[in-house]
Amino acid sequence: MMKKLATGFLAVAATGALALSLPATANASTSSSTTSASDYDDYWGPYYSKYGLARANGWIGVEGDYEDGNSVHVKGRLYDLDNRKYSEGGKCAYVKFQAADDEYDWYQVYSRYYCGYPGYKTFSFHEDDVYAVRVKVCQYDPYTHKVSKCGKWWDIYDAEEV
Repeated sequence: MMKKLATGFLAVAATGALALSLPATANASTSSSTTSASDYDDYWGPYYSKYGLARANGWIGVEGDYEDGNSVHVKGRLYDLDNRKYSEGGKCAYVKFQAADDEYDWYQVYSRYYCGYPGYKTFSFHEDDVYAVRVKVCQYDPYTHKVSKCGKWWDIYDAEEV
């Protein structure tokens, strides 16, 4: 019985030592491949609509720099968290993105809505020659096609801060 316990403790100790040594090498290879894939990347969100009935989160990656021409890739998930029926005032989730030039002249580059409590919808888009990107999460009425109950704008990329 003691021999089995000792063998078990040794196995656990060896596994723990191996597990502690793996993240360092895994991170080293991951970070080098990440930097070669894009010059900047980060996760954004979660961001919510007013009253928290819609949510969005995701990832942004930027290749190149603004002066020489860059390419921005955004991926994410849009969650419908409003469990009310439409007859009770229920609405869908809505997300919109704006991009800016170096003068911070903002223009809309992407929007998406999703109706389907309690699920989510994935989305992705890409835009070239972008100095900054921001996101806002709202709700959307599928019958009137109106956007409402928006949260605030969240900056997810700014060339000045990179």
